Amino acid sequence: MFHALVEGSVVATKKDASMNGRKLLLLRPQLVDEEDPTKFRPGMNTIVAVDSLGAGIGELVMFCQGSSARLAPNLKEAPVDAVIIGIVDAVDVLGKQIYNAQT
Repeated sequence: MFHALVEGSVVATKKDASMNGRKLLLLRPQLVDEEDPTKFRPGMNTIVAVDSLGAGIGELVMFCQGSSARLAPNLKEAPVDAVIIGIVDAVDVLGKQIYNAQT
């Protein structure tokens, strides 16, 4: 599992039939900063993930990739490589809260 910030949405009018009706979001992975582990730093890449939870732009989410992504409900037969599996409320690192959805 990984953390990512939802940066946008993806619309594809032509796609595999098993993807019809699925919400696609653009994610930017968030990494704990090696120099200051009390904060996140953005990853260099972006990822398109299926959203089955109703996440929105600006939220921090947990996602999984690869064969694990297809274990999410109703995705076994879909050509999916990334899926959002949680919306994060808070993250603590080394006893310090570095993310809180309420603030």
